[in-house]
Amino acid sequence: VMSLCASFMCMMLAGYGVSSTTTLAVPLVIGLLAAVVMGLVCGAFNGTLVAHLSIQPMVATLILYSAARAIGLLICNDLIVYVRNPSFAFFGSFAGPIPTPIIITAICIVIISLILKKTALGMYIQSVGINSKASRIAGLNSRLLIFLAYTLCGLFAAIAGIVASSRITSADSNNIGLYLEMDAILSVALGGNSLGGGKFNLAGSIIGAYTIQAITTTLYALGISSIQAPVFKAIIVILIVVIEAPPFKSFVGRISAANAAKGVKA
Repeated sequence: VMSLCASFMCMMLAGYGVSSTTTLAVPLVIGLLAAVVMGLVCGAFNGTLVAHLSIQPMVATLILYSAARAIGLLICNDLIVYVRNPSFAFFGSFAGPIPTPIIITAICIVIISLILKKTALGMYIQSVGINSKASRIAGLNSRLLIFLAYTLCGLFAAIAGIVASSRITSADSNNIGLYLEMDAILSVALGGNSLGGGKFNLAGSIIGAYTIQAITTTLYALGISSIQAPVFKAIIVILIVVIEAPPFKSFVGRISAANAAKGVKA
């Protein structure tokens, strides 16, 4: 979704069929809105598959994951579109001494934190994540809430696409956001979020993201290529999934109970 939004935006800014430009074909705000609209459409598409067609979430998101890059290439006429314009590059550069992506990230964190922690919508989304059936019985429109959650994810994916393409002043649908899905899973898992849904920890997710970036940087410093790095991250994901699996938790619980019983007898 990141790459698709970035490709659509850069195509709008440069003009269809143009591979490199320093002048904008449309006002910058139009290009940014194009990316946001594309993100919302992608999020709504995923939300429809999951909420209304009852497709398993992983399968539903993989459908667009597989198609989005190809659609991005079609939109850009199979070109890497360069938009070397200072106003566009601003979103990936600096605002004074502070990197603009950090400012944008901070704003997004504040907004999503307020939504999740201070509004009824946030509580409803968490309730549906914990138990969709019980939430529906309690009177919540679980399908609408799931749809809104996926649409919101699409919006933030669009913002990420804007920042990513602005940093390199171009849209390369083959590479923008490549392998980030593994980093996203690791970030939320390390942040204490339940992979089964419901339980979330926003601050933990942020710390998890920085931890994953530190791991990535360390792997590169050790001479491990970007192609090999996902293997090590996949191992971490497998370990986290195993630790969160009910049979493993039950096994650990039995061991703890046995040790406690031995302590009482002693």
